[in-house]
Amino acid sequence: MVILLMLGLQLCLASVIRSVGNLNLITQALAAVGRKMEVIPDPSTVHFHLPNNLSVRVHREYSDFVSELITRFPHEEQGILKFYGECWKIFNALNSLELKSLEEPIYLFGQFFQKPLECLTLAYYLPQNAGDVARKYIKDPELLSFIDAECFIVSTVNALQTPMINAAMVLCDRHFGGINYPVGGVGGIAKSLVNGLVDQGSEILYKANVTNIILEHGKAVGVRLSDGREIFAKTIISNATRWDTFGKLLKGEKLPQEEENFQKVYVKAPSFLSIHMGVKAEVLPPDTDCHHFVLENDWARLQEPYGSIFLSIPTVLDPSLAPAGHHILHIFTTSSIEDWEGLPVKDYEAKKQLVADKIIGRLEKELFPGLRSSIAFMEVGSPKTHRRYLARDKGTYGPMPCRTPKGLLGMPFNTTAIDGLYCVGDSCFPGQGVIAVAFSGVMCAHRVAADIGLEKKSPVMDAALLRLLGWLRTLA
Repeated sequence: MVILLMLGLQLCLASVIRSVGNLNLITQALAAVGRKMEVIPDPSTVHFHLPNNLSVRVHREYSDFVSELITRFPHEEQGILKFYGECWKIFNALNSLELKSLEEPIYLFGQFFQKPLECLTLAYYLPQNAGDVARKYIKDPELLSFIDAECFIVSTVNALQTPMINAAMVLCDRHFGGINYPVGGVGGIAKSLVNGLVDQGSEILYKANVTNIILEHGKAVGVRLSDGREIFAKTIISNATRWDTFGKLLKGEKLPQEEENFQKVYVKAPSFLSIHMGVKAEVLPPDTDCHHFVLENDWARLQEPYGSIFLSIPTVLDPSLAPAGHHILHIFTTSSIEDWEGLPVKDYEAKKQLVADKIIGRLEKELFPGLRSSIAFMEVGSPKTHRRYLARDKGTYGPMPCRTPKGLLGMPFNTTAIDGLYCVGDSCFPGQGVIAVAFSGVMCAHRVAADIGLEKKSPVMDAALLRLLGWLRTLA
């Protein structure tokens, strides 16, 4: 389980570390390998800066957050409480269950008999989207647009395209124990897991770029590396996206029907343009929040390339990350790789600087006057950078529904049509986000443990459940 969580966390932009509830999966993984990290509580998850001067802080305390939102939308008080109340129903149901593989029937039926109401609650919301639920209670167009922005942070799509279960996990978890930032940066989570795994006797290979999954008689039996080495194992688990797994690592093999169905329901979300900057500390007001989301003038630009700006300033919480008198800014905005391909090197570098300058100009106008003149260091990465270093097709952030989805019904689980091959990560159920990716790792570990005899299993019940889940996905 631990190594699968570590793999998933490589792609996460922020992390939750806490000590309560069953969704504290990162804390559990660290504890499993004898590790614990020092953390800093974040008083607010994100500060929204939105059209019509709509400024909303998502406070650590849920009551403070809803009070601020109700102050701005007093006529929607009941709608706000009812929508977020539905989110809490889902979160509390999830948080009460022992989280393991939904593809393992002995566990699944055991949980149902122990917690029938919670299981039925999750089943009820499984095919629903956050936007549909919000519209049951909320009528104000601006408030609905705010819910879109909340969901966009989770999934890079609006609320109508965001599964309700995904939205609820993130919108409530940020208050349940709050967001805690690891001292030394989020990269320390993966490093701590690695050190713990090595101490437990595991071996981790670096600079081991997998180029192919080796099949024998239709079964996955190993991987081939870019240097020609071959490594064989009883079980192969791919943390690549399903597009990369079946389109590149299994290139030349017939695409399984389930993967064809997945690619009809989901497309690759865009990538990001990322800007990392070191700036003089005096350019930031003393009460600056760590995380910001900026969409200044037009709600219609929410999902457009370069429309919305994400901003993280980790040194607000942990000044030790930067030299004295400076802050680190990580700025990112959605961008498609098609905008960057085919450019000569000189034009490519010039375009990076041009786009970055426009983004910095917007932040200077909206948040931090004098930002440009305070820059001590700047580095810009395009979707091509994300593709190269994250090994993700087109540098994609993850799967995005190509039409209004039926909640999470169309999302595949960890098993695949290839015997011995499993997938894990954000292109598996339950999708994108820190908790979701960690949950995917836990589910995969449990399913693999059952298949190799470390957990109880029933082949007859397994086959029946997998057929049922496959049929449900065809309804998406």
